[in-house]
Amino acid sequence: MEKFNEFVKLADQYVWGLPLIALILICGILLTVRCRFLQVRKLGTALKYMWKDEENGQGEVSSFAALCTALSATVGTGNIVGVATAIAAGGPGALLWMEVAAFFGMATKYAEGLLAIKYRVTDSNGNILGGPFYYIENGMGKRWKWLAKLFAVFGLLAGLLGIGTITQINGITSAANHFFDPDKLHTFEIFGQTYTWTTLITGLLITACVALIVLGGIKRIAAVSELIVPFMIVAYLVSCLIMLFTHITEIPAAVVTVVKSAFGLRPVLGGAAGISIVMLSTRNGIARGIFSNEAGLGSAPIAAAAARTKEPVRQGLVTMTGTFIDTIIVCTMTGLSIVMAGSYAKGLQGVEITTDAFRYGLPFPEKVSSFLLMACLAVFAFTTILGWNYYSERCLAYLTGSSPIAAKIFRILYVGAVFIGPYLTVEAVWNLADIFNGLMAIPNVIAIICLSGVVASETRHYLACLKTGKLKSD
Repeated sequence: MEKFNEFVKLADQYVWGLPLIALILICGILLTVRCRFLQVRKLGTALKYMWKDEENGQGEVSSFAALCTALSATVGTGNIVGVATAIAAGGPGALLWMEVAAFFGMATKYAEGLLAIKYRVTDSNGNILGGPFYYIENGMGKRWKWLAKLFAVFGLLAGLLGIGTITQINGITSAANHFFDPDKLHTFEIFGQTYTWTTLITGLLITACVALIVLGGIKRIAAVSELIVPFMIVAYLVSCLIMLFTHITEIPAAVVTVVKSAFGLRPVLGGAAGISIVMLSTRNGIARGIFSNEAGLGSAPIAAAAARTKEPVRQGLVTMTGTFIDTIIVCTMTGLSIVMAGSYAKGLQGVEITTDAFRYGLPFPEKVSSFLLMACLAVFAFTTILGWNYYSERCLAYLTGSSPIAAKIFRILYVGAVFIGPYLTVEAVWNLADIFNGLMAIPNVIAIICLSGVVASETRHYLACLKTGKLKSD
């Protein structure tokens, strides 16, 4: 197992090297410039569109439900555990680089939502299909179908073995262990490894719940997400706001720490050591930021394609708000809480870091603070599992021509991956998820860059029509 962990770690470093980080940032910067900083100019309009459906729109679910489905897959352990591991590995400066990635990622997410609607298709059964595989094949041309299939393969693996299953259930069981049995007093052995009974019971419960819901497809997943996602985000944000307001005098110092760490501005460090720390901070911040908000991965447009709308730009704006909510708001609050508490420097791992921050920041007994975090993490991660099941099945459907037999087999494998997730080590789990995220992003980002002219043209036309009154703004 130790050799496997070392191999996964090495592969992660290669995948998330400077070339991929540069490619993703260049994509976001290019779209930001070509769309004239749309994520700043039209953020208010995007937030308004998020709540109001388009009249006579065509699709399977409302724009809000599509956004909630996407958020159910993005607001997960990345916001709680991912932020913690990024800061622990790369220092407080990783938080700033998460924000930088998110700012440009909003433009990327906008393009993904726009292209999903523009190039979506309807199959013989009347189902609306969309996502990177369709805007690669229909937007770039049939000769690029191999790139679309490559994305589908990586997306399938990301959902089955990475961001969709193992990381999420691992985060849930880790939080449950930390709350119910922190000293690991109640354990059992299997294959020479020791696990707690909390891990087994929690894993079985979540696995059973996943199995009951994933059989319902996008409509059932969207219905659950539309009900749970807004509530869970508000509950978590209220907890973070309480922490920040009760320690408001510590916020300026925390912000200074983040900025100094991001640029290596510490007197005791210089030369190669300072550069190395900045690179580590940048890499961890951007990688975990993309893991959290999924801008550039190509996952969100799969859900966006099902939205009831006729206007690609409108849905692009709605899709863009997902990154704003996920990283600019939720991750920032988590990160500031961790930096203020100094939890990242205590030798803790994963959810233990954020739990320590909650205990420090919330004016409640430690048990209450730990329970709040455990509950938020459990719901976040559970909805992420549901959202990624839908994404993975869309990838499979593209590869197999919507084979019902393949779908049934995949669902069994998906539930199986959820079942085994709690028994893998934290570091290996996150590195494996990073690898699949990176591989998934490569074909998608290449396609978005190639189609950036289409995105810019559609944007100019839509905004011009709004300005002249040819289209309604709501």
